[in-house]
Amino acid sequence: MAPAVGPRRPGSLAPILSGTLCLLHIAGQVCGDQSQGAVFLREFTLIRRESLHDDFLSDLLNSHKIEDASSRTARSEEDRDTLWDAWGPWSECSRTCGGGASYSLRRCLSSKSCEGRNIRYRTCSNVDCPPEAGDFRAQQCSAHNDVKHHGQFYEWLPVSNDPDNPCSLKCQAKGTSLVVELAPKVLDGTRCYTESLDMCISGLCQIVGCDHQLGSTVKEDNCGVCNGDGSTCRLVRGQYKSQLSATKLDDTVVAIPYGSRHVRLVLKGPDHLYLETKTLQGTKGENSLSSTGTFLVDNSSVDFQKFPDKEILRMAGPLTADFIIKIHNVGAADSTVQFIFYQPIIHRWRETDFFPCSATCGGGYQLTSAECYDLRSNRIVADQYCHYYPENVKPKPKLQECNLDPCPARWESTPWTACSSSCGGGIQSRTVSCVEEDIQGHVSSVEEWKCMYTPKMPIVQPCNIFDCPKWLAQEWSPCTVTCGQGLRYRVVLCIDHRGMHTGGCSPKTKPHIKEECIIPTPCYKPKEKLPVEAKLPWHKQAQELEEGAVVSEEPSFIPEAWSACTVTCGVGTQVRMVKCQVLLSFSQSVADLPVDECEGPKPVSQRACYAGPCNGEISEYNPEETDLLYGGLQDFDELYDWEYEGFTECSESCGGGVQEAVVSCLNKQTRETADESLCVTSRRPPKLLKSCNLDPCPSRWEIGKWSPCSLTCGVGLQTRDVFCSHLLSREMNETVVLADELCHKPKPIIVQACNRFNCPPAWYPAEWQQCSRTCGGGIQKRDVLCKQRLADGSFLELPETFCSAPRFTNQQACKNEDCPHEWHLSEWTQCSTSCGEGIQTRSAVCRKILKSGESVTVNSSLCPPLPFSSSVQPCMLTACARPSRPSPKHSPHITAIRKIYIQTRKQRKLHFVVGGFAYLLPKTSVVLRCPTRRFRKPLITWEKDGRHLTSSAHITVAPFGYLKIHRLKPSDTGTYTCSAGPAQEHFVIKLIGGNRKLLTRPLGLRVEEEASPVRKNMPNEALRTQEKHQNGIFFNGSKAEKRAPTVDPGSRYDEIVSRLLELRGWPGELFTSWEAQDSTERNISSEEDQNPEQALLHLPFTMVTEQQLLDDLLRNISQQPEELRDLYSKHLVAQLAREIFRTHLEHQDSFLKTTEGRAHPVAIPPHKHVSGFSSSLRISSPGSSGEMKSDQPHRKPVILRKISAAQQLSASEVVTHLGQTVALASGTLSVLLHCEAVGNPKPTITWARNGEEVQYSDRILLQPDDSLQILAPVEADVGFYTCNASNVLGSDSVSIAVTLAGKPLVKTSRLVMTNTDLPVVTVDVGSVIKTIQGVNVTISCQVAGVPEVEVTWFRNKSKLAPLHHLQDGSLSITNVSFSDQGLYSCRAVNLHGEVTENTQLVILDPPHPPSQVEDMKALLSANGPNFPSVLTSPLGTQLVLSPGNSAILGCPVKGHPMPNITWFHDHQPIATSAEPTYSILEAGQILQITNISGGSQGEFSCLAQNEAGRLVQKASLVIQEYWWSVDKLVGCSASCGNKGVQQLQLKCVLNSTEVNPSYCAGKAKPAVQPVACNRRDCPSRWMVTSWSSCTRSCGGGVQTRRVTCQKLKATGVSVPMSNDVCSQLAKRPVDTQACNQQLCVEWAFSSWGQCNGPCIGPRLAVQHRQVFCQTRDGISLPSEQCSALPRPVSTQNCWAEACGVHWRVSLWTLCTATCGNYGFQSRRVECVNNRTNKPVPEHLCSWRPRPANWQRCNITPCENSTFQPKRVLCSIPAGLRVQRAAPRPRAPWLVIWNRFL
Repeated sequence: MAPAVGPRRPGSLAPILSGTLCLLHIAGQVCGDQSQGAVFLREFTLIRRESLHDDFLSDLLNSHKIEDASSRTARSEEDRDTLWDAWGPWSECSRTCGGGASYSLRRCLSSKSCEGRNIRYRTCSNVDCPPEAGDFRAQQCSAHNDVKHHGQFYEWLPVSNDPDNPCSLKCQAKGTSLVVELAPKVLDGTRCYTESLDMCISGLCQIVGCDHQLGSTVKEDNCGVCNGDGSTCRLVRGQYKSQLSATKLDDTVVAIPYGSRHVRLVLKGPDHLYLETKTLQGTKGENSLSSTGTFLVDNSSVDFQKFPDKEILRMAGPLTADFIIKIHNVGAADSTVQFIFYQPIIHRWRETDFFPCSATCGGGYQLTSAECYDLRSNRIVADQYCHYYPENVKPKPKLQECNLDPCPARWESTPWTACSSSCGGGIQSRTVSCVEEDIQGHVSSVEEWKCMYTPKMPIVQPCNIFDCPKWLAQEWSPCTVTCGQGLRYRVVLCIDHRGMHTGGCSPKTKPHIKEECIIPTPCYKPKEKLPVEAKLPWHKQAQELEEGAVVSEEPSFIPEAWSACTVTCGVGTQVRMVKCQVLLSFSQSVADLPVDECEGPKPVSQRACYAGPCNGEISEYNPEETDLLYGGLQDFDELYDWEYEGFTECSESCGGGVQEAVVSCLNKQTRETADESLCVTSRRPPKLLKSCNLDPCPSRWEIGKWSPCSLTCGVGLQTRDVFCSHLLSREMNETVVLADELCHKPKPIIVQACNRFNCPPAWYPAEWQQCSRTCGGGIQKRDVLCKQRLADGSFLELPETFCSAPRFTNQQACKNEDCPHEWHLSEWTQCSTSCGEGIQTRSAVCRKILKSGESVTVNSSLCPPLPFSSSVQPCMLTACARPSRPSPKHSPHITAIRKIYIQTRKQRKLHFVVGGFAYLLPKTSVVLRCPTRRFRKPLITWEKDGRHLTSSAHITVAPFGYLKIHRLKPSDTGTYTCSAGPAQEHFVIKLIGGNRKLLTRPLGLRVEEEASPVRKNMPNEALRTQEKHQNGIFFNGSKAEKRAPTVDPGSRYDEIVSRLLELRGWPGELFTSWEAQDSTERNISSEEDQNPEQALLHLPFTMVTEQQLLDDLLRNISQQPEELRDLYSKHLVAQLAREIFRTHLEHQDSFLKTTEGRAHPVAIPPHKHVSGFSSSLRISSPGSSGEMKSDQPHRKPVILRKISAAQQLSASEVVTHLGQTVALASGTLSVLLHCEAVGNPKPTITWARNGEEVQYSDRILLQPDDSLQILAPVEADVGFYTCNASNVLGSDSVSIAVTLAGKPLVKTSRLVMTNTDLPVVTVDVGSVIKTIQGVNVTISCQVAGVPEVEVTWFRNKSKLAPLHHLQDGSLSITNVSFSDQGLYSCRAVNLHGEVTENTQLVILDPPHPPSQVEDMKALLSANGPNFPSVLTSPLGTQLVLSPGNSAILGCPVKGHPMPNITWFHDHQPIATSAEPTYSILEAGQILQITNISGGSQGEFSCLAQNEAGRLVQKASLVIQEYWWSVDKLVGCSASCGNKGVQQLQLKCVLNSTEVNPSYCAGKAKPAVQPVACNRRDCPSRWMVTSWSSCTRSCGGGVQTRRVTCQKLKATGVSVPMSNDVCSQLAKRPVDTQACNQQLCVEWAFSSWGQCNGPCIGPRLAVQHRQVFCQTRDGISLPSEQCSALPRPVSTQNCWAEACGVHWRVSLWTLCTATCGNYGFQSRRVECVNNRTNKPVPEHLCSWRPRPANWQRCNITPCENSTFQPKRVLCSIPAGLRVQRAAPRPRAPWLVIWNRFL
């Protein structure tokens, strides 16, 4: 007995070996059962196409698994073209891990053989097995341990890698040399060889690639990547040599990292290897490798071989830890270790996503970067990790455009105009317009309203509001005398608003610089007649400061500097040039003018000078000597003089520049340049300028400054403006911007990365999540993470401890409002019964949740009314046990209808079905039906209030389950019970009195009066009735009602009905007292005693509702608090009444419209019950169908509807009335269709079939009674036959269907109905409906067929839910919209076939203005971007234009179908108008008018119309002029002084209304004069002169300036003030400052080096020296510090004897051939010294070309065809080796000198 199989392990054999075999028949039959495992079969080999084995058929028969045919997949296209069935499902895998095989089969559907194979294989379970699973081949061997071999048990071990038959199961007995083949083939999925993925399938070895696919030849690369290219790892090889000592016995050979593969180390020598490991988790280990074997070290297999003189270590990998290979010194000799392995590249570059866009609109840029990624830890690391691997190439950043959507409109301004005044305050203006920029960067003007979201920039501003230059007088000098009368001087300067000494002051207002002064001290010598002049220093200072004029825009005398004094001691002469000059503001250049152009006195051009005493004499300056010197001054004939020598380079390369003449001091005799000090300064000629390079500049790129970096760290972006421009005028600095393509040079970059360094860690909050509540408080949360923005723009998430700043809040209260009032419901109570049907209730409280989250209880009236079923619901537990209850499959069943009926109008007869309640008017006859199943109708019995009923004069009990009560009276109220065996159903009848009150039964009324015949004839029945009464079976047979009643169950709805009847607002005619009926009502039906219009208004109508609805209402009321119950019940009853009345009106409206529009019959088909409140009762036909009497009133025709089955008088003749369906059979010979109509005058009867008039013939006859007879009916006679009755007052029609053998028939219409005003539309199916939205559409699908036809509706071929259907098969679509458009199909189906008819519903949308006009504005802009435009509107718009302009009018309109647009001008079609000139664009939506004149004014309107309606929109064009008007004064240009003015501002007006100034462009402006303002004294302030020149050019110098306190008067005069006055107002400016602080630097150099550089010529070499930058103190500096100075040379040529060399050549050798192409000759070339004539190294001669050392020779054709090489005999010098080429056909022997090659 075989041992029990243990639990299945991964990869185990238990399910395989224990599986049973099943034979598969060739035809596909399956025998046996296979409950476990799978034995694989083969048909053809997958790779090796060897011949089939003989046992193939047996394998096929014995190995097939049972297959369910339903599990097969669908046949492919290829299978359909062949004889094969579809492939079956894949079988279970042969192994659970380690790689197994699975197969799939298919059947041959032909009796013949099919081409191809019927089995296919695939690999499966390609996951590694756990270590404890063991070897799969070993498991198969061990499975035979329990089977005796030659009578003995063995423990079998696998024999692997058999080269002859690797797929046979060969095993070796443990401990012996016995090898046995235990099975001819191993199980499928067994590896062929231990080191290969190839597997055995059906005993054959199949190739398996590293992708685990059969037949794949894909291999792993050295990195272990399947089909890889070896780029993910690197080869590491090396050699280690031990350098151990007695103190160092151990050393590290190499560290092999985690994941390395193909490791091999070979140690040669006496030393020993051992291992140290470290896992990724940090666990360390050590292995001594003491013996040969295979070990598992940290889950990595290690193969170690130890030999006497060497050790070999192999690890296939991948390593699961870091291995450190170490060596231990055990011998005196050194050891060497060679190692090789493949190391994984664990750090790789990874390209990041694009950074955020630099711009949110209008086109920006975004960059990518690269990050170094650790493949082991899946983290981003520092870049240096990736730089460690040379194989890693960092991806270059990518740049792409983004956010190309155009930006919103913006304000754009032109440059400011030139200021109207150069000082003292002026104004300047500019134009501001609203522009849009598209994606290409093109800017276009748009309407100003598009820019109104931002404030408009100012168009006028003040300018040059600084004060004009003014004269400033300094303090007076001391008096020139110490007694008596003298003179004093002062300095008068022209000071600008900055306190600088400048020009531009008027000479007329200049204060005097000299005045008399009197010293009160008396003098002891005679008084002089004239004041004494000041000594030279004061006089000179006053004159120099006074005359230091600056060229201004007003012509003025400009003196140059004085020349040097003509003597070195004593009194001499100084001269200078004085010119009349003016500053040209447009070119900022100085022009010389004639002297008479300058006003005022001309400054002197010569003066006396005193150079100090001669020979130590002390001499006093005498003014009289000066006068003598001035008078005796002669012209000097100097040796040196100034002359012009050419011009400087042009200041500009294009667009107009200037050149200045070069003035040099020349020796007149030698014409050589001399020092400028030798020429008289005063004679220096003036500047001479001339224009140059006047050609216009080409277009060029204008580059703006880089914007600030968008981020302070991480990686930000900088942008700059780059545009193509063209310089128009350099004087005006006027440029124009061009398109980019007009600049030919590459466009400079406009974006660059910046601040590329890591940011410090910081908190980054995410977006707030949605609030936990929509109202009434709540919280919202967000994530706040500690991140670091890296230099590449990415974010690195860090632990929270890295962020030191306070963390942002991650939770906050929501800011929402109070919740609306709502009901809060409790849990449902337990079911009221323990079995069967019961109810559950729950309480309701009206509550409100405040925005603070607090919940408060409020009055229940504030909450909306609860639905009827919100507080009460039915519940159903297990069915109650009923002993001896018959099986429901065989017990009788009564089909009851649970409804409540309320009669509202007088009717002769009403039909009901048991199961409901009826509240009826007296004198109404009632027919009560009791439909049963599985019960014979003659056995049905009736009871009233528990008493058995039999037929009488008042009550008729019909033998087929009917009960008829003639003319109800109060005694008929009660509960009527229908019994069918054990099944019972009830019907309760109540009467309604004339005062809308329910009638109660009279107290004295005895039932015995009616039941006496019953008691006489059937005494036993009375007893049975009594028993039923005692058993308490009162109401509908339900379990809850069979308990002993405490209240009459038939009265539970009385209160609700009473309340309904008491409500006001019902139509008065609904409840007409039954006592008011006159005697005519007993003889004439209700259709006959009224005129036709009233007949339609007083159709029989009974309100019908479901009992469940009233039950829910009662339960809901019962659950309310006692104090609210009455109020709540009134509310619910009123709501119920509104629903009843609304449904009543809707049904009456649709019924009346249907009757009037389509002349449908007024009779209601029988047995058609409609849910809700509807007319569901049938009316009996009138008692007479004869003609109307002449004395009766006139009335419209009415066709009498007789509801009766078609009578078959014989097998071949059918007679029927209207309203029925006739099914033609093969034996039908005649069909007679009756049509009876009443009316006065007598109606005329006509017949139509399918809407077309019937053509009478000998086969289709019209009988005298207006009946239609069809003889020998054929298929063409099938259809709907309509009887039309008409007279002068109207018409009526009713249809009857004639079908063929009962096949479905659909009444259709092919009309196209267009509706634009009716709220309700009803058509027959087959029509096309075009209607507006919001209409209720009913599509009638009147069908016929035997048996009854089932109707299904579809929309666009998708089935519609039944809730859209009406009871008669019609489809109702309420409040239609565009989503309801489509094709509606009515499909009629019965046993004999099906018919489908379609109706297309098209929704019309009348023309109307669209809600959004952006698209229309875009059209206007596209068709006329620079034209004024306006949109028409229903109320009218206006556009004001100037004459000659063009305009665009838009007609925004929407509708379906798209409206047609017609344009009118002054109510006339524009096509008929002579003016204006127009174009109609965009399908009429745009009207373009050009060259507008007076005749173009007026109203323009567009008429848009389609099938749904029309729309007129208007716009008016008005032609008006714009002009400039004086507006107001602008601010004063100065706050004080005498230069303040106010300019008048102009505005552009239209009809006295200010408009955009652009409208007045080109209009003449009125002349305006400025107005003086703020003419008052200015406060005192400090005035400063310009800084003097620096005293030193480097190393630190000093500059000085003069600082004075001045006050500007209202007259324009500047008055000196005390320094204390200005000190109180402002701090005194400094008058001294340091300058030129930079170091004084110079180039220094060392001495020249030796002349030993490379030879550059005959006896020429190169020598070098060092050149460095230093201070004058000898301190070394970087070379950049001296870059402004000319740098000395550091290399020069020098004379070198070693460079005296030349090339020496020998004579050419003899040619190796006399002819042909193979001859050559050689010579010796060597470099020799010129002096010694000895060879020297060839590089010394490299400065000149080396001569050739061989050449071809004798290149001439040989005369003979066979070439004979010339043998050359040569002597071989000693030391030279000769090579002889092997002889080849047709080739000479070559002797080649190695030296020359």
